[in-house]
Amino acid sequence: MDKVILHCDLNNFYASVECVQNPTLWTKPVAVTGNPRTRHGIILAKNNVAKSYGIKTAQTIWEAKKLCPNLICLPPQFELYQKYSKQVREIYMRFTDKVESFGPDECWLDVTHSQKLFGDGKTIADKLRKIVKTETGGLTISVGVSFNKYFAKLGSDLKKPDATTVISRENFKEKIFGLPADNLIFIGKRTFQKLNKLNIFTIGDLANADERTLAYHFGILGPQYKRIASGQDVTEIAHQDFLDETKSVGNGMTAIRNLVSREEVEIMVLTLAEKVTYRMRQLGLKGRTARLSIRNSDLTHSSHSITSTKAIDNANDFAKMCMNIFDTYWKNSAPYSIRSVRVSLSNLEKTNKSTQINLFDYQKDEKLRKLNESLDKIRDKYGYYSVRRAKTIKRDFINYYEADEEENIDDME
Repeated sequence: MDKVILHCDLNNFYASVECVQNPTLWTKPVAVTGNPRTRHGIILAKNNVAKSYGIKTAQTIWEAKKLCPNLICLPPQFELYQKYSKQVREIYMRFTDKVESFGPDECWLDVTHSQKLFGDGKTIADKLRKIVKTETGGLTISVGVSFNKYFAKLGSDLKKPDATTVISRENFKEKIFGLPADNLIFIGKRTFQKLNKLNIFTIGDLANADERTLAYHFGILGPQYKRIASGQDVTEIAHQDFLDETKSVGNGMTAIRNLVSREEVEIMVLTLAEKVTYRMRQLGLKGRTARLSIRNSDLTHSSHSITSTKAIDNANDFAKMCMNIFDTYWKNSAPYSIRSVRVSLSNLEKTNKSTQINLFDYQKDEKLRKLNESLDKIRDKYGYYSVRRAKTIKRDFINYYEADEEENIDDME
């Protein structure tokens, strides 16, 4: 029996939340942006009115203002978006426990075994759209319904806003084979250009392409492209992204835009390491095993870990371990197109556990301990983001809300 997978996408999420908070904005061009005082700010989200002017996500503010001089630019309110995102995910969880997030505004749901309770996939999708709109005060979702993750994602993209699109095993060839191949989430601009040189332009062309030719030009990904375009993907829906089986403390973040350099990965890792080690210290824990998990824009992901002889609870050492992992396994895979990153510490022990002191490191460790103690007191009193590292400020790919959202703490035995 085929699975029934939904992909739910909150329409114009950040901008729509702003409009829900201030309904007079629904009829005006609105964008949630970076710093509107500089030309380096970008459009993070826009409503449908702004979209009608040709404004696009990731466009610079000054470019957007050329298209729409009366564009209303609002600063992001990540805590507010977190509130709505959690509310919507709780709605999804009423229908299935298999909910996998793909950023703050997108989720896959496996409702295969929910149909006896709630109806078929389309019925569930329509119910979700109605409930989300009613309970959030106006937020809408577009839902793709299909028998696998990739086609469900494609379905939610085909018709927006507030729509349900069904791509079934019976109609998928008729419905999507004529679409450009880059409509599939894993086909980026460069890959599409390479496919065009092989006379592969549509999803149907890719599905019918010679597997050996694809393998020759794209390696092991080539046959995978063909299988997905043919509807043969069987990827499972996870309960939560990057859940470690070991007892661990971790943070994950989906970047606002894809990470394209080692420096950006390092800044992302440091941002996450700060939050993890802050929580570790609150829990009175240290860890020896660092794990780094990378998810690419084509949905492929992998993770690796290393173990230190010394248990740690500070961001510098943790981030350094993670970047050692990155340099070992990913550094030579440039150009990068990394969508999300997760770091975690496991192999945990209590901070007060007796350990042998290294006299050469003691002075350094004690100085770092006192520094972290001071920073923790400031954060406890004024909020976590009252203190930030200078190199992580004003980065257009860091989603501070998502760092909170993805936090996961596994209880110690």
